[in-house]
Amino acid sequence: METRIEDLLDKVSGHVKDLASTDTVLGDEFTLGDYTVRPVIKTATGFGSGMGTGDDPKKKASGSGTGAGAGIAVVPVGFLVAKGDEIKFIGSDRKSGLSGLIDKMPDLVEKVAAMKNGDKEKK
Repeated sequence: METRIEDLLDKVSGHVKDLASTDTVLGDEFTLGDYTVRPVIKTATGFGSGMGTGDDPKKKASGSGTGAGAGIAVVPVGFLVAKGDEIKFIGSDRKSGLSGLIDKMPDLVEKVAAMKNGDKEKK
């Protein structure tokens, strides 16, 4: 029965490895005005398995059982933000990163609006 547990754990760990690939850790990039943004994500995994046997003297019966499981957690860490040759990391923690990103949003919105207004004036 041990070989079956090992096979099961190999399959489960293979699926979790696929989920926690570098594509998951670095999300798809997108643009916002002059900025190129790429999300950064932290992943964590856990595995467990067990088997056991037991007897029930009252019912004069015995039994056995086997189980395995795995889990994955995906947590946003922040954003890599690039403009020209300059690259910055903006963390999404509550203390600084997310508020820093929100602080920069009015500036980004103004720049995007100015770009759109410039396009309208050209027409």
